[in-house]
Amino acid sequence: MNHTSNSYTLSPSASRHLNDRVQLASGTGMPPLGLGVFQVDDGQELVDAIKQAIKLGYRSIDTASIYGNEAGVGRAIREALTENALRREDLFVTSKVWNADLGYQETLAAYEKSLERLGLDELDLYLIHWPVEGKYVEAWKALEELYKTGRVKAIGVSNFHVHHLEHLMSQAEIAPMVNQIEFHPRLTQPELREFAQQHGILLEAWSPLMQGGLFEEPLLLELAAAYKRTPAQIILRWDLQHGVVTIPKSIHAERIAANADVFDFELSAADMKRIDALNQNRRVGPDPDNFDF
Repeated sequence: MNHTSNSYTLSPSASRHLNDRVQLASGTGMPPLGLGVFQVDDGQELVDAIKQAIKLGYRSIDTASIYGNEAGVGRAIREALTENALRREDLFVTSKVWNADLGYQETLAAYEKSLERLGLDELDLYLIHWPVEGKYVEAWKALEELYKTGRVKAIGVSNFHVHHLEHLMSQAEIAPMVNQIEFHPRLTQPELREFAQQHGILLEAWSPLMQGGLFEEPLLLELAAAYKRTPAQIILRWDLQHGVVTIPKSIHAERIAANADVFDFELSAADMKRIDALNQNRRVGPDPDNFDF
């Protein structure tokens, strides 16, 4: 049996294993590294990738209603639990409410629909996917209700800038526990990182590898050679040492394994700063201040 480790840390940077848990403000433990399934079609390839990840020791799976693959994620989870002699509580499952469903009653209904598609009784983390102006505060009140009534273990947001967080927190009873953001060496978001740290909000990186756009970056190739790692492993290690949870996406077994092999080395402070200096405030996704969906 390969049960989840009970080791709790206060930051991803202190994690020493894929099965460690980073403690959220709710007290819930979140794995420092998980599998993202954005742009993976619902089907056998998705199921196989998730099952492979769980077999390798991954315990966190991140999906969203807009991805259209919650049913496949749920099927993979059920099969993986049986095949690996795991319990549901060994896994950490995240989904997100889409923009069209923001609003108090609409968000409550969207949560139930996500659970139905996933075939789960509850989620470990539920996020507001984008800060749609005039809608996210009401949606947050629905998330607070889900949390207070024990329907979800932790609640948070995605793609929120500092000013979105400040506005939400001025209206909220409960502060977001997680903010999932685009984060990679070309977009280091120092102000957002500092704000999150001050307010006990854990940051989580989507597109941590910039969709492969950094693999030929000379500095990362140099560091990969020096540490005997891949550029992807250097970037994911950089995430963790910045205290940022990370969810790289892959459907390839060898890459899923390699992405998780980042807990037995450490980047020097000088090398962390060199990677930080790659920042260009450059996004591969939309700017949360300027999106039209």
